[in-house]
Amino acid sequence: MLSVVFSPKSVRSGLRTLLLSTALLGMAAQTVSAQAVDDDADQGLNLPKDVTIFGKNDPNVRKATAIVNGRIITGTDVDQRLALIITANGGKVSAEEKERLRVQVLRNLIDETLQIQEAAANDIKIDPAEVNQSYERVAANFRKSPPQFDQYLREQGSSASSIKRQIEGELAWSRLLRRNIQPFVNVSEDEVKSVVDRLNAAKGSDEVRISEIYLSSTPENRDQITANARNIIEQIKQGGSFAAYARQFSEASTAVVGGDLGWVRPSQLPTELAQAATELQVGQLAGPIETVGGMSIIYVMDKRKVLTADPRDSLLSLKQLSVLFPAGTSKEAASQKAATFAAAVKEIKGCGQANEIGARIGADVVDNDNVKLRDLPPQLQDILVNLQVGESTPPFGSINDGVRVLIICGRDEPQSANAPNPEQIQAQLEEERVNKRARIYLRDLRRDAVIEYN
Repeated sequence: MLSVVFSPKSVRSGLRTLLLSTALLGMAAQTVSAQAVDDDADQGLNLPKDVTIFGKNDPNVRKATAIVNGRIITGTDVDQRLALIITANGGKVSAEEKERLRVQVLRNLIDETLQIQEAAANDIKIDPAEVNQSYERVAANFRKSPPQFDQYLREQGSSASSIKRQIEGELAWSRLLRRNIQPFVNVSEDEVKSVVDRLNAAKGSDEVRISEIYLSSTPENRDQITANARNIIEQIKQGGSFAAYARQFSEASTAVVGGDLGWVRPSQLPTELAQAATELQVGQLAGPIETVGGMSIIYVMDKRKVLTADPRDSLLSLKQLSVLFPAGTSKEAASQKAATFAAAVKEIKGCGQANEIGARIGADVVDNDNVKLRDLPPQLQDILVNLQVGESTPPFGSINDGVRVLIICGRDEPQSANAPNPEQIQAQLEEERVNKRARIYLRDLRRDAVIEYN
């Protein structure tokens, strides 16, 4: 799935000062311009001394980028939403890529506007207090208070209102689907039982947890959507957040959870996606994959065996030893310090010596209990799954984050696999059907919309 910090009073005071200064500068400019007219009147222009302006050109008025059923989407709206994506990519977006993303952002804002309008037409209104509560949770994810998050967003070229607008759209659309679609989606007990039977029959087979970014397309815009999908993939490969791109661009209902489809067996997926999900390793992505009605990008978050105890579900007790590098440390100096750290770590014989050796080399020591192996980065999972109690990982880290190791102090192996949960299966089947109908619903809203572009 962001984070930020501000001071509203100081911001408002600063804005008032800025506006006052701007007004004064404007008055001064008018005085100078009037004097210039007097001075230049005899230089061939023959300008009147009393000028009447016909029409108005206010630079503070934001021009529309698009008007959706009368609702204006401005260039500022697009810029601020685009800034969120650029921030999620650490600012590493080329000028050319920005322009491509801008087109997609505008398309998303149009869909968002249609969703909010349709919800309002169905007497669904989102309480601002509810939006603010969701905004506070987003800010908390960034370990910031709402005022601090406001400030952070402004520094990134975005705004609190941009995120709140997105939150409003997600809440409105979700509520609309629950009212107009979900009640008419039925999953029978026989269907659930059939899935349970298939799961039991498939015990030991592969199951994957994947995330998806779905972009709808038509024969007319297929090439453009394919190019957009490839650009998104390139940005993710360069370090962009898959979840952030899914939230901004995916047209599936799973966009609100970063595209997470949950645990599925390949046979439950469309044939095109199933093949890719089977071939990919954890941490890899594939696409664009052409599916019915659009293009998909998928990311494999995890894999396991159906109804089979998985060592990656073990709970670990860990000790972490870490050494930070001072600001400005060169790569050579960091490598030397890391080598010294690695040599000291080799002397550790179990967790009992970790604190003593950590203190000797100036390392921070942190205890972590009940850590689920599956929740760790894939690279560490592959190492820790084969280590015994008392053994440690090789040193890992970076110049910015320092170097560290993990020592296994205890391991609780999973005793048995979870049996199929009928309630969860029913919920998943219902979500799939709601998602399919939601795509059709949004497609129809686009067809009926009156959209003007500038």
